Amino acid sequence: MKVRPLGNRVLVEPVEEKEAMVGGIYIPDAAKEKPIKGKILALGKKYDEDHKEIPFDVKVGDEVLLPKYGGTEVKIGDKKLQIVREDDLLGVIG
Repeated sequence: MKVRPLGNRVLVEPVEEKEAMVGGIYIPDAAKEKPIKGKILALGKKYDEDHKEIPFDVKVGDEVLLPKYGGTEVKIGDKKLQIVREDDLLGVIG
């Protein structure tokens, strides 16, 4: 299924960190922090006041820093994705 975000939103696949061990103890999923990195899968369309399309500062494939809280989690197929406003992205990695 293809999804295209609306407006100035981006579709991001959060990058899960590898299984963490602290002192030989596995951290359960409930105690893990939400991923703060993700890969952009799709972009919406952004317009200025004159309704002219303007480019995004990010592109499909960029690895970005996500806000700890915010965005909307969606499940498409077996993947958990996030839809986030471009303004809420914290930065591009790389």
